[in-house]
Amino acid sequence: MRSGRISSILTALGTAALVTGSAAAADLPVRAAPAPAPEACKATLLGPSFGPTIKANPDPFCFPTPVGDIYVGGALSGYAYTQSSPTPFVTPVGVPFSSDRGDRIDFTNLQAWIQKADGPFQFFVQAGAYSIPGLGLPIYNTFAQTDALFTPLPIAYGKFVINDLFSVQGGRMPTLIGSEAPFTFQNINISRGLLFNQENVINQGVQVNFADGPWSASVAGTDGFFSGEITWFTGAVTYKLDDNNTFGVNGGLNLGRQNTTLRSLRYQFATPNALQNSGIFSANYTYSNGPLTITPYFQFTNVERDPGIGILATASTYSGAVLAAYSFTDNFSLGGRFEYIAQSGRPTDLVFTNLLYGPGSSALSITVTPTFTYDRFFLRGEYAHVAIFDSAAGFGFGRAGTRTAQDRFLLETGITF
Repeated sequence: MRSGRISSILTALGTAALVTGSAAAADLPVRAAPAPAPEACKATLLGPSFGPTIKANPDPFCFPTPVGDIYVGGALSGYAYTQSSPTPFVTPVGVPFSSDRGDRIDFTNLQAWIQKADGPFQFFVQAGAYSIPGLGLPIYNTFAQTDALFTPLPIAYGKFVINDLFSVQGGRMPTLIGSEAPFTFQNINISRGLLFNQENVINQGVQVNFADGPWSASVAGTDGFFSGEITWFTGAVTYKLDDNNTFGVNGGLNLGRQNTTLRSLRYQFATPNALQNSGIFSANYTYSNGPLTITPYFQFTNVERDPGIGILATASTYSGAVLAAYSFTDNFSLGGRFEYIAQSGRPTDLVFTNLLYGPGSSALSITVTPTFTYDRFFLRGEYAHVAIFDSAAGFGFGRAGTRTAQDRFLLETGITF
């Protein structure tokens, strides 16, 4: 009898102890599991941007340093082309230009880049030689283009990340304007288009970025067409509706006026006087779903009359384009581009500012580019046709500037890493 009573008492005491212990444990602060350390070499890279046919390296070379992970990459590629009706050319002072030839074998990219893409302070530097072939424009040799355009250091900027929403960057940066990137490996097509010819490409200045959910926006004070004078204001806004649909607007305006013809003729290739003193607006839409990517966009440019800086008449261009690519397999895709652009004015105007092929002129282009890729290697061909209408005497194709059409066949191969 007594042992049974003792057993009952012990059981009751044990139950009370368990209850008390559980309550006490419930009152103790709960420690969260330690956050996992950030994975090395997993940052979202600053650049360069890539299109849907030649893809960015999914496993870029990276090495840790005391200041953060450093990424290194590059592009090595060359091309051969043949074209009808080479255009007239002017050899800038101090630049060893060759003429715009009917055929050429040359490099398109001998470039490397290094970047730090995490932490509060980041940077991106891209250096080397490059060719930027444009439809309807002369094509000079790669080293001459590099010297006359943006030097062997086309991109170099630092970036400070303020918080999750804002960042600021400064230096030599890609423009906010347009729907095509500067270098061949970044784009669906080998040659840049007629609309690209109206846009500035590399800017020097300061840029502020904002990103929150589906919205992103950037504004910048820059030197426009690589003029060295910070007088341009540019901006871009993008809204990503869902995984398949993205809308954007971008543009810029020169708030100052410069007569860039007074600078060395050497830099006229990068800084045309009329374009440097212009304004530009572009609206684009991108649909991307599985193997299909399509981007239609509209663009408007305008330059106001200012005889004091050598602009004798107001001129505008109105243009539209469609870029598209379809991937049949992981290794083969087909890209294309269609464009139409027209300049204001009449062919009979005696005083005019030329933005295209003379006042009242217009042009269309069709480009087809099949691309084969294997790992980091790519091989692609291209056919491009440009037709111009109502061109002014001497502003067309051919050595005399009287031809109204140009056909171009290209083959490009190389690697990105």
